[in-house]
Amino acid sequence: MSEILLAAMDVHRSFGPTEALRGADLTVEAGEIVSVIGPSGSGKSTLLHCAAGILPVDSGTVTFDGVDLSTLSDRERSRLRLSEFGFVFQFGRLIPELTCRDNVAVPLRLSGRGRRDARAIADEWLGRLAVDDVADRRPGEASGGQAQRVALACALATEPRVIFADEPTGALDSMQGEAVMRLLTTTVRHTGAALVLVTHEPRIAAYADREVLVRDGRTGETRAAA
Repeated sequence: MSEILLAAMDVHRSFGPTEALRGADLTVEAGEIVSVIGPSGSGKSTLLHCAAGILPVDSGTVTFDGVDLSTLSDRERSRLRLSEFGFVFQFGRLIPELTCRDNVAVPLRLSGRGRRDARAIADEWLGRLAVDDVADRRPGEASGGQAQRVALACALATEPRVIFADEPTGALDSMQGEAVMRLLTTTVRHTGAALVLVTHEPRIAAYADREVLVRDGRTGETRAAA
């Protein structure tokens, strides 16, 4: 049987009087690519943030590798997100004052790697994602597609077990978006990481093994991706 690595079950989450999630479920097997798809405002991103332990749930459970995240301290959850999870967002969230190389090195340094080792690993990942030519540039000096590849390198360099990608192609044109998705999915297949992909675009969701539909804060049909 396949291993359920991440599970969010009957999750409820409100922001003030607004119910963002109303009993949503999400399971992810080790090495699986799952797309969370639905219209804007449906609760997709909130579900991702709850599953990643960024947002606490009002009720329901979120477990990773059999551990209930609610039993962990803030420090333990932060360490989990640093060592076991990687994140890619619509806008890369790179540090504008740092070079692309040093952006990739940041999570490695926070994980305890020495400066020289972190920079060497960063260079390796920038090369694997074909953006080694912007290693010494700041993110604002790279194209949108290049910057998003650097963001992928940041997410992958610590060798996480789960990558959370929230609209990773939303700020890119269709050609750049397809290139980023090919790189992302090929790389996670190679590393064995699981990928949770939030999108409202069917063509992006189709890169997944399975689609989870979200509407009005509830998860509905789960189906194999087209």
